[in-house]
Amino acid sequence: MSGTSSPEAVKKLLENTQGDLRGLSLECRKKFPPVKEAAESGIIKVKTIAARNTDILAALKENSSEVVQPFLMGCGTKEPKITQLCLAAIQRLMSHEVVSEAAAGNIINMLWQLMENSLEELKLLQTVLVLLTTNTVVHDEALSKAIVLCFRLHFTKDNITNNTAAATVRQVVTVVFERVVFEDERYKDVIEQPVPVPGNSNRRSVSTLKPCAKDAYMLFQDLCQLVNADAPYWLVGMTEMTRTFGLELLESVLNDFPQVFLQHQEFSFLLKERVCPLVIKLFSPNIKFRQGSSTSSSPAPVEKPYFPICMRLLRVVSVLIKQFYSLLVTECEIFLSLLVKFLDADKPQWLRAVAVESIHRLCVQPQLLRSFCQSYDMKPHSTKVFRDIVNALGSFIQSLFLVPSTGNTSTTVNQTGSNTSGGTASSQTNPGMLGMGGGVTVLPAFEYRGTWIPILTVTIQGSAKATYLEMLDKVEPPTIPEGYAMSVAFHCLLDLVRGITTMIEGELGQAETDNQTMTEATSSPTQSSEQQDLQSVSDQTDKELVNRAVWEEMVNACWCGLLAALSLLLDASTDEAATENILKAELTMAALCGKLGLVTSRDAFITAICKGSLPPHYALTVLNSTTTTLSSKSYSIQGQNVQMISPSSESHQQVVAVGQPLALQPQGTVMHLVWILGLKPGVGGALKPGRAVEGPSTVLTTAVMTDLPVISNILSRLFESSQYLDDVSLHHLINALCSLSLEAMEMAYGNNKEPSLFAVAKLLETGLVNMHRIEILWRPLTGHLLEVCQHPNSRMREWGAEALTSLIKAGLTFNHDPPLSQNQRLQLLLLNPLKELSNIIHPDIRLKQLECVLQILQSQGDSLGPGWPLVLGVMGAIRSDQGESLIRTAFQCLQLVVTDFLPTMPCTCLQIVVEVAGSFGLHNQELNISLTSIGLLWNISDYFFQRGETIEKELNKEEAVLQKQAEEKGVLLNRPFHPAPPFDCLWLCLYAKLGELCVDPRPAVRKSAGQTLFSTIGAHGTLLQHSTWHTVIWKVLFHLLDRVRESSTTADKEKIESGGGNILIHHSRDTAEKQWAETWVLTLAGVARIFNTRRYLLQPLGDFSKAWDVLLDHIQSAALSKNNEVSLAALKSFQEILQIVSPVRDSEKPDTPPAINVPALLGAMTATGLGRSFMRTDSIGERIGRYNESEPPIITDEIEDLNLWWAAWNTWYRIGSESTKPPITCEKLTFIPSQPFLTALIQIFPALYQHIKTGFSMDDLQKLGVILHGAVSVPISSDASPFILPSYTEAVLTSLQEAVLTALDVLQKAICVGSENMQIMYPAIFDQLLAFVEFSCKPPQYGQLEMKHIANAKYNQIQLFAPAEWVALNYVPFAERSLEVVVDLYQKTACHKAVVNEKVLQNIIKTQRIPLSLKYACPSESTWKLAVSSLLKVLSIGLPVARQHASSGKFDSMWPELASTFEDFLFTKSIPPDNLSIQEFQRNESIDVEVVQLISTEILPYANFIPKEFVGQIMAMLNKGSIHSQSSSFTEAEIDIRMREEFSKMCFETLLQFSFSNKVTTPQEGYISRMALSVLLKRSQDVLRRYIEDERLSGKCPLPRQQVTEIIFVLKAVSTLIDSLKKTQPENVDANTWAQVIALYPTLVECITCSSSEVCSALKEALVPFKDFMHPPAPKVSVKDCLCE
Repeated sequence: MSGTSSPEAVKKLLENTQGDLRGLSLECRKKFPPVKEAAESGIIKVKTIAARNTDILAALKENSSEVVQPFLMGCGTKEPKITQLCLAAIQRLMSHEVVSEAAAGNIINMLWQLMENSLEELKLLQTVLVLLTTNTVVHDEALSKAIVLCFRLHFTKDNITNNTAAATVRQVVTVVFERVVFEDERYKDVIEQPVPVPGNSNRRSVSTLKPCAKDAYMLFQDLCQLVNADAPYWLVGMTEMTRTFGLELLESVLNDFPQVFLQHQEFSFLLKERVCPLVIKLFSPNIKFRQGSSTSSSPAPVEKPYFPICMRLLRVVSVLIKQFYSLLVTECEIFLSLLVKFLDADKPQWLRAVAVESIHRLCVQPQLLRSFCQSYDMKPHSTKVFRDIVNALGSFIQSLFLVPSTGNTSTTVNQTGSNTSGGTASSQTNPGMLGMGGGVTVLPAFEYRGTWIPILTVTIQGSAKATYLEMLDKVEPPTIPEGYAMSVAFHCLLDLVRGITTMIEGELGQAETDNQTMTEATSSPTQSSEQQDLQSVSDQTDKELVNRAVWEEMVNACWCGLLAALSLLLDASTDEAATENILKAELTMAALCGKLGLVTSRDAFITAICKGSLPPHYALTVLNSTTTTLSSKSYSIQGQNVQMISPSSESHQQVVAVGQPLALQPQGTVMHLVWILGLKPGVGGALKPGRAVEGPSTVLTTAVMTDLPVISNILSRLFESSQYLDDVSLHHLINALCSLSLEAMEMAYGNNKEPSLFAVAKLLETGLVNMHRIEILWRPLTGHLLEVCQHPNSRMREWGAEALTSLIKAGLTFNHDPPLSQNQRLQLLLLNPLKELSNIIHPDIRLKQLECVLQILQSQGDSLGPGWPLVLGVMGAIRSDQGESLIRTAFQCLQLVVTDFLPTMPCTCLQIVVEVAGSFGLHNQELNISLTSIGLLWNISDYFFQRGETIEKELNKEEAVLQKQAEEKGVLLNRPFHPAPPFDCLWLCLYAKLGELCVDPRPAVRKSAGQTLFSTIGAHGTLLQHSTWHTVIWKVLFHLLDRVRESSTTADKEKIESGGGNILIHHSRDTAEKQWAETWVLTLAGVARIFNTRRYLLQPLGDFSKAWDVLLDHIQSAALSKNNEVSLAALKSFQEILQIVSPVRDSEKPDTPPAINVPALLGAMTATGLGRSFMRTDSIGERIGRYNESEPPIITDEIEDLNLWWAAWNTWYRIGSESTKPPITCEKLTFIPSQPFLTALIQIFPALYQHIKTGFSMDDLQKLGVILHGAVSVPISSDASPFILPSYTEAVLTSLQEAVLTALDVLQKAICVGSENMQIMYPAIFDQLLAFVEFSCKPPQYGQLEMKHIANAKYNQIQLFAPAEWVALNYVPFAERSLEVVVDLYQKTACHKAVVNEKVLQNIIKTQRIPLSLKYACPSESTWKLAVSSLLKVLSIGLPVARQHASSGKFDSMWPELASTFEDFLFTKSIPPDNLSIQEFQRNESIDVEVVQLISTEILPYANFIPKEFVGQIMAMLNKGSIHSQSSSFTEAEIDIRMREEFSKMCFETLLQFSFSNKVTTPQEGYISRMALSVLLKRSQDVLRRYIEDERLSGKCPLPRQQVTEIIFVLKAVSTLIDSLKKTQPENVDANTWAQVIALYPTLVECITCSSSEVCSALKEALVPFKDFMHPPAPKVSVKDCLCE
């Protein structure tokens, strides 16, 4: 023990020992004084030792007898407590190895006494174990006594003690032998005598052995004695012993310590002399016992085999054979023969089971088997042990299938029966099924002639894990499950084959690597045995010859038995895994025999496999010759005749089940074999094991699959040899194969069986090996394969296509002489069948064809040359109805061509590439392919652009050749777009293809194609010859526009629910019509852009104006389409082409002209290309240069240019008049143009006008006016109103209104700087503007449409989402802006003749009259205020002009209008709103005052230039104003009217000033003044009187507020009048007037009684001026006279 010698451990030991002694002393103090004394003296002894010695442990060991003595005495007391204490102390001392040999002897003696007294038995065992395992001091008798003690305890009545003792015995025996091993290790350097050969030595003395070995020898010898039931020599004192325990001990020693027996001859002697005879003797009952034989026939009763003994003996035998075979050659021969005998059918089942398990242990040790073969089978007069073992296994397996006919059958059933409920399995009706509790489970099993044996999983491959050899605790023989023995035997066979093969092949491989000349042998397993023999004989050393002899003997010894057993099992197997294992074993053996050159055995195994492969009774002539030698039903196995059970007719477990046998023809024999074996063609025509195809013809199990390549190789080699035939013979071979194939095709018609593909596969193989002379056989070969490809049977045609495509690929890759690049005829010949496949309708064939094309492109693409048209033709031949996968594969090929091969193909093929790419765009199976193909067309165009010069040169060269050929034949050159140069034709083809795609039924394709077409023309169009542009315009662009317009106008308006799958469609694209609208927009925009950016190229073409008209027509029809998106886009395009100022004639100039200052359209005009920049558009310097060389563009004259613009104007007018014309009927679905459309339309006019202003006439202006008026009148949809209408509080214009005013502004400015004859347009412009001004009060009506008008913004009465569908715009801001424009314009043009002649001023006044008369009733308050201020401004300019032209009469009709306007405004009938504040009212009053001021400054002073009626009207008006406009009677309607004091005052003053300030020039004027004053004074008098009357009547009640206000006003008016009269020249005042004034006085005085303070203060102001009339009476003259004066 480690750590027992450390100081701490020693110290602890001393303490513990002293403690034990003290404890012992205490315990024995009373009862056992001698022990007590001994203990105490022991304490002293220990202390003395500790004190006197440095090496305490050695000293303790020396004195151990004395130290141990007290404890031994203590044990002698037999007191349990004391005994336990003493044993523990002794164990401690022993574990520290301080016990000497003498002390150990004493201890053992003491233990023996305890044992005999049956005390502390477990402690005893423990003590013995500690004593023997910790050191080696116990030897000889002491050791034997200790071992006997353990044996004795093993046989007590206590179970625990027995088991513990058994374990201790095993450990002690192991310890004894371990000591020998250690001892040998210690003395291994000492030279020993060589061990003589075993067998010659007699019984030797053991004196030569070293101590430990001697003990072991004695122990082992006694174990043999005991097992043999003899008295032991050494283990004295043994009383009992069991044979089973003895055998177990022998087995463990032999198994664990073989080196002891092999190194010491004494032990070897024991093995030979004691163990082997013992085993043989003990085996005798097993050998003699015959199950089922009657006992009476024997002279003496035979002892029955005893399972525990027999099983242990077999274990011992296994060990002996495994470990000591070299020592015990003869004995092992006996043992092996016994094992073989134990397999006999008359032995008990358990014995056969353990015997077969033992044999299995041998079978997994190939080296051991090899030794058997060398030691026995190869010796001349020896038993053929190895052969017997194999044969015995075969017989054993066969016997299990033979149900015994005599003897005690019940025993058999008992011993073989399983635990299942069905009785014997053979009686079941459904073999292979095991009935278990109603459920049915299929079990793997062997079934033969009604005997059903299940296959159990007994072990894993290559290991021999036994079940019954391990049952050491069983006494009675166990019940062996049915099938167990068979399963173990089956594994024996498989492991035997695997082991032998692995061993021999390993050694063979080693021998071959040692010998370099044999390296090829491993790679070619089919090499003939003769060659191998030659090689081996020539090169092998003697050792190798010996080895080979052993290998051959092993195979020769076992193959017969193996074959018999395996064939039987193969017939009987119902389990796929078992069948596969058997076939693998047979195959492995056949291969091994082949490698060793053992022809007979090899052929026998192959024949067995072949027979197993074919159906029962199905004889093939092919096999007849090889089977004759093996056709007998029995194999002679060493004297025994083992019957081979032939396959039964009712067996269903064949590897291949064939329906009807075919009639064999000489040339079809091989084909038939292939058909039966189910071989299918593989790559290159070689036949490979096919997949199992369920059908009436052939059913293949998976076991076959791995075993057919050999036949395939042989067949391949046969046809490979066709390359050595001459041409004629080769043709015969091809013809024969073709006729075979035709037969197979005939049979496959209308037959769903698997067709024979043999002929097709071999045609392919023949073609491949004769590739060097392929021209000879190409046509018949491919012609036939093309026929095969059309066969209705899918499998047949699939392989026809496989063969054909493989041949084409091989032909193209083959290294021909001369190479294909120099032999174009051959290349086209090879490719032609590929093209022919396009005529076949079957999609699977087409898929093969396309896959072939793809592979050709990947491998040979660079060198196709003249083959390109054929290859491209194959891709192009795919139609839309041929399925998605086909189209996808074909398109993959095209993608590869476009990405990798455009530069390598001849330029003449580029047109085909374009056409093929275009055709894919038109396929409607897969949208992504269509879109990608458009991308490819863009890539192709890019390629044309980059390699333009090279392509052009090559095409021109080719063109010249074709032209020459055509001339020679006298025909015209026929080519699309012929007059154009070939390079341009290429472009035109591309444009035409894209044009076709632009009208595809799918919107995504149309969009993508459109973008690509216009991007391509935009980016690369400059490469075209100038004349080609004519074709581009007419054949490509206009043709496309026509088709798009037609499709758009006829498109379906039905709603599309979804875009396929779960894709939701946006509402703006949810009908076909809306989707076509997008296409129309894109197309029109693209064409317009080309016209814009390429005008310098297009204008020199002869018919540009015609093209222009067509384009305008398209724009017009799009603009007038009932689709907002299209119409708006049409206008954008219109605007784009109008932004061309003049043709760009210099390459330095930018492409896009400087834009005219036009308000931007909604959203910038962006290029709708593919997101590619147009940087390089026309950036090529040579562009203009190129044209200059050939045909310089003609500079167009301005007249032609003007015609273009007038055409544009007419189009604009037609669009405008059509789109703004109100609908005749008012239906729900009436189309109303959108605001953005109208805005864009009007915005176009300024740009257009710049070009046509010189010829713009009054008629045109009228037309314009109609459109402007119509556009502004169009209402907007209530849905769109929140987005277009400004909020009602803002007075802003919509974009459309801005545009209208801008248009008029442009016109007016042009007229301003224009000639005299242009200025007659002013009145028309005024009319237009004034019409807009009227909208403020009378919004325009749009046909019969019901509209919702926006009411006065101040009251905000509109409901945004009211039910009306259409909302009229808020015209107030627009009308007001128009009015401001009118004022500005009038200020500039008032004196113009046209303005004067056309009564513009009158019209302005007339228009203003409407808002002025409405005043508070106007929709917006700002309207009438602006109207007043505008009128004042206009009058301030216009009145002087009117006066100037007074005599001409041009303004006569204006004056009454003006008078009415003043009247309507100043005395309006509208009532101010309730919420009008005093401040507002005063502000409004101040406006009225301004008007009166105008009258006083601009009209009345010039009364003599003004019509009298007008002046009269003005006077009446002022008069009315001076006393306010209310009537004398109060009505309900007028109650709320407020007094306008300031206004009245102003009226008075003006009236009076006008009446009295000047001398009366005419009697008329004086009359007017007098009349006015008279009326005024009279009315004042009436009011005052009525007030006095009412005041009196009302009593205490106050009068109404209105009446009080009126009286106050009258009083103020009176005071004002008197003031005015005073200021006037006295001569201007009529005497009657004064009389009327003075007459007021009494009435005023009467008012003094009034109660109202306000009236009183006003009265006071009115009375004060009368003081000036208070003169003293003049002498002699009466007042009356004075007044008269």
